[in-house]
Amino acid sequence: MWRCKITMLTRFPTLRLTRKPGFPNFGTLLVVDTVCSTAGAVPISLLYGYDLFKNFLKGANSIDKHFATAPLDRNIPVLMGLLGIWNMSFMNYRSRTTLPYAEALLKLPAHIQQLDMESNGKCMTKHGLEVDYLVGEIDFGEAGTNGQHSFYQLLHMGQTVPCEFIGFVQSQHDFCVEGEDLSSHDELMANFFAQPDALANGKTEEEVRAEGVAEDLIPHRVFKGNRPSLSLLLPKLTAYACGQLLAIYEHRTAVQGFMWDINSFDQWGVELGKKLAIDVKAHMLEGRRRNSSNASTLTTEGGEQPLPVVETGSPATTRLLNYYLDNSKDSVCNNQHGESHNSMTRVTRNTHYNNSLPPPLQHDLGQHGSRLS
Repeated sequence: MWRCKITMLTRFPTLRLTRKPGFPNFGTLLVVDTVCSTAGAVPISLLYGYDLFKNFLKGANSIDKHFATAPLDRNIPVLMGLLGIWNMSFMNYRSRTTLPYAEALLKLPAHIQQLDMESNGKCMTKHGLEVDYLVGEIDFGEAGTNGQHSFYQLLHMGQTVPCEFIGFVQSQHDFCVEGEDLSSHDELMANFFAQPDALANGKTEEEVRAEGVAEDLIPHRVFKGNRPSLSLLLPKLTAYACGQLLAIYEHRTAVQGFMWDINSFDQWGVELGKKLAIDVKAHMLEGRRRNSSNASTLTTEGGEQPLPVVETGSPATTRLLNYYLDNSKDSVCNNQHGESHNSMTRVTRNTHYNNSLPPPLQHDLGQHGSRLS
């Protein structure tokens, strides 16, 4: 076993773009990334301005250059990828958590979850051989102290889960509360620095006893420690830093895929469920139409008649689907009269024009005095 607390300080100068500005040419070095492609560039640029998005690309490009040129022992994505392989394939730690200490990165853990689990959740090598070693961690996470009151109990005293802490030297919106000696950001960052130490060092029985804890509670208050974590500390959460973070994790994912000899760029596992959903929708439509026809028969003839059973080929799914159909409103969108049986859910192509709010005319993510600059 080993104790690990690795702190990586990311301070990269602005470099010439390889993720080039200009809508026709967006792209990445190694990872096809929708955020840096036209699909992400157009809506982000229209909402926040292209200057901000260009800074995002510059940040991503600085990591591209770092990844391509830095020595392996100082290469952040490579080191993170190797640590991921060590924890997963050698130490058998099958989960990993991303813990950004910034509320603006609330959705970053979900992005990392999609990036890693969709890319490296595989069972075959690139050469068609079934892998006989552990690949593809279960990724999860939460922003800031929210996670501390959610799953940190497990991180400290349950199964071992490698942790990745992300913090920032300067706050986007720091403030001081009257009567407090430290600012709100200092309070937050105190947890950022303390949690990795607690995971690594734990708390011994002797330390707990020295605090005067009752003997019968001592076993419940001991922390074994020896739980791996790494920390990323960036100067400030800006568009540039956001681009750096996303590129770090893109390249980390690619490194692990390369080392595991799997193809990180296909997602065949997503397709089967989509295909079966199409079949289920056909069964649903069949059931809706049968129920509608049966309701008409009951109206004209009277008496109780059992509703027809829709067969799906799976006994469990057949029972669940028929229960759903029998106990939900009839939702055939178009009947012979072209009207919805369930007017409460009627939606037309003009609904969003009639009911939606107008788009915002300004935002707080601009280049001057902004959250992201």
